[in-house]
Amino acid sequence: MTFDFPAFLVLASFLTGGIWLLDVLVFAPRRRAAIAAAGGKTLTEDGRPIAKEPVLVEYARSFFPVIFAVLVLRSFLVEPFRIPSNSMMPTLLTGDFILVNKFSYGLRLPVLNVKFLDLGEPQRGDVVVFKFPLDTRTDYIKRVVGVPGDLVGYRNKTIFINGEPVGQLPVGTYTGVGSGQEMTGAREALESLGTVEHHILTRPAAPDLPFGCQKLAFGPVEVPEGQYFVMGDNRDNSNDSRCWGFVPEANLVGKAFAIWMHWDGARDGFPIAWSRLWDGIE
Repeated sequence: MTFDFPAFLVLASFLTGGIWLLDVLVFAPRRRAAIAAAGGKTLTEDGRPIAKEPVLVEYARSFFPVIFAVLVLRSFLVEPFRIPSNSMMPTLLTGDFILVNKFSYGLRLPVLNVKFLDLGEPQRGDVVVFKFPLDTRTDYIKRVVGVPGDLVGYRNKTIFINGEPVGQLPVGTYTGVGSGQEMTGAREALESLGTVEHHILTRPAAPDLPFGCQKLAFGPVEVPEGQYFVMGDNRDNSNDSRCWGFVPEANLVGKAFAIWMHWDGARDGFPIAWSRLWDGIE
C-alpha cells in the first residue's frame, strides 16, 4: 500500500485544528467560567486544578501550526523529491535530492488535485515532476520535449520538433561514478532544446526506441492539447513518452529547480557529493 502523505497532512490539519477550534469556542469558555465561579482561583483546596486544559487539546494546539505550515509549504510552494534511477543522467544522478517549484504551472488543491490558479505552462526544456499516467501513485521526472501542437520525432539519437532537428554539440565520452558507473563509455553531448542547453547521454549502438516502445514506431506524433511529450536525458536508459505516450496537464506536480543534497551509497569513499549541493537544474 502506498502512503498518501498529502492526504495525511490534510486529515491531520483538520483533526488538530478542529480540536483546537472546538476548545476555543466551547470548552475554554467553560473553564474560564468555572474559575470565575471559584473567585478566580485555579486550584481546589487539595491542590487540584479547577479547570485544567485537556492533554489532547494541548497537543492539538501545539501540533496544528506545524502540520498546517508543512501542508501549505508542500502543497503550494516547494516539495522535495529523491532521484531513484539513472534516467535523467547526466543532469540528475541517482541519489540527488531535489526541490520542485509547486507554483510554476499553477496552484492545485491538495488531494483533490483541482487547479484553482493558473500561473503558467511548461516550456520545452523544463525538467518536470509528474504523476506517471499509467500509475498515478508513482512520481516520475523527465524533460519536456514537446508542447501541445508540436510534431515530435526521434531518429538517429536526435529529437525532431516540427521537422527540425534539435541541435547537439558532442562533448566526449562519459565517465560515471557511484550508481551511475554503468553509463561509463556513453556518448555525452550538449543539446539545445528551446532556450535551454543541457547535457544528454546516448549509446550509438542502442536502438532509438527501447524494447517495447511503440509510440514513435511509425514516425512523428503530434502532441495533443493539454498534454506534453517528455524524455529522459539518458536517452537509451529511460522509460518515457516514446514508450507510454503523453503526460496530461493534470498530472504535473511542478518544475524541478535545484539539488539540495546528494547521497549515493555506491560512491567510492564518502557517499555525499559536496560539489552537487545547491546546484541549479537546467
